[in-house]
Amino acid sequence: MNRLEGKVALVTGGAQGIGLAVAQAFAREGATVVAGDVKAGTETDDIEHVMLDVSLNGDWTRVVEEILAKHGRIDVLVNNAGIVACYEPVHGTDRESWDRVLGVNLTGSFLGMQAVLPSMRAAKRGSIINFASIWGNVGVPGAAAYNAAKGGVRNMTKNAAVTYAPENIRVNSVHPGLIRTPLVEAQSDDMNAGIIKSTPMGRMGTPEEVAAGCIFLASDESSFVTGSELVIDGGYLAQ
Repeated sequence: MNRLEGKVALVTGGAQGIGLAVAQAFAREGATVVAGDVKAGTETDDIEHVMLDVSLNGDWTRVVEEILAKHGRIDVLVNNAGIVACYEPVHGTDRESWDRVLGVNLTGSFLGMQAVLPSMRAAKRGSIINFASIWGNVGVPGAAAYNAAKGGVRNMTKNAAVTYAPENIRVNSVHPGLIRTPLVEAQSDDMNAGIIKSTPMGRMGTPEEVAAGCIFLASDESSFVTGSELVIDGGYLAQ
């Protein structure tokens, strides 16, 4: 307990699934937590929910300014918000779907880093956790836009890690496998069964298992960890 005592954290996609689990875990560890989402979150004593469309620069400006005015700093940013939206291969992906998936998954993380970096650079400290995916490491038939976005997050994270390491700002990526979330449950049973079959541990992960890894990356325990990929996938990528 209290591994994040005194830290102020902003978690995107925080109304449900992995984002909510991360927000709850951070709060239990003593952090002041703001959860941003396009969906309304359930207000609690330990988590402040705000409306945030990560694809809109104006939303980022508003939310970050409000947090800085109220809490004075942002120590941790978790860029978790993500969508699949389009499961088509390159030849079947329309431009609107492509733009939407990259707008949330890749541009959203880019805008988030841009928004918090000025205050983190001034403070000479910070931890940014960008959510990639196992599909950011390997290809999968279909879902071309999602593959592209998560691959982009993977390398953008490494770029930011080496750029801001001299200023004591750490940037790492998290690569979940199949995790039991509303997004995954909306996929076909056949698709999920196929991924589970290819997962050595033979099951889905839980949002809480992913949140446990994020606690480490957000805490001072990971003070010498930057540019790393934390894979939480039941062994999928080990094959």
